Amino acid sequence: MKNIPISALIGLFFTGLYFLMAVFAPLLAPYGMAEIVGGVWEPSSDQFLLGTDSIGRDLLSRMIYGGRTTIFIATMATIISFVTGSIFGFLAAVSGGWVDQVLSRFVDLIMSIPTLIFALVVLSVMPVTVPVLILVMGLLDSTRVFRLARAVAVDITVMDYVEAARLRGEKIAWIIFREILPNALSPLVAEMGLRFIFAVLFVSTLSFLGLGVQPPEADWGGIVKENKEGIVYGIPAALIPAFAIATLAISVNLVADWVLNRTTSLKGGRG
Repeated sequence: MKNIPISALIGLFFTGLYFLMAVFAPLLAPYGMAEIVGGVWEPSSDQFLLGTDSIGRDLLSRMIYGGRTTIFIATMATIISFVTGSIFGFLAAVSGGWVDQVLSRFVDLIMSIPTLIFALVVLSVMPVTVPVLILVMGLLDSTRVFRLARAVAVDITVMDYVEAARLRGEKIAWIIFREILPNALSPLVAEMGLRFIFAVLFVSTLSFLGLGVQPPEADWGGIVKENKEGIVYGIPAALIPAFAIATLAISVNLVADWVLNRTTSLKGGRG
């Protein structure tokens, strides 16, 4: 604990707090996710700590359940993007030649289309369910991971131990998972935090535009959308989930920066 900077401790605290609330949401929420328990936009009180939303649901309960949905979708999409992007990025770097060219040019084509527009087009013609959201977000974000994984792997493939593995006759799978992956984890782990935050912002944006998590399910972007009219009247219900998104983003970034600094210093890089 002595070697952990205060910024990383703050990031770990809030990140852990949000994830624990997501895991234990049914135990922590005082009311049901879609249960109408009061009047419209009631102020905070002993009964409703954060007040109520636009149709009288407890805002604290909606925030807790919404955090679980947002974090779950972002986590699963991040895992898909890293598994897919890393494997294909390493494959392109190790194989080279036409395999590298085909994969790289395909990724360039996908990345030339703005991610939000691409997602809106796809989701407008498909049923908007949580599995579809996760798959679309994960595959679109895997293009960014592909570029990073390929760039890192290209530098690693020229190392002596990789050449020795080739001369021993090792298969591509061995080279990728036993030689390249362990030496590429540092930048990938740091990037994972950034990609997770991008996924949180992305699913919140889709929900705010009406093509994300569908009512009565709750997520932070959807809660902002449901209560945005109250801002005109000075009701802060829409600002609370926005604050949660911002604090989660900052917290995960602080942790990711600490992990990157720690891993690079252990390898003799910057400390």
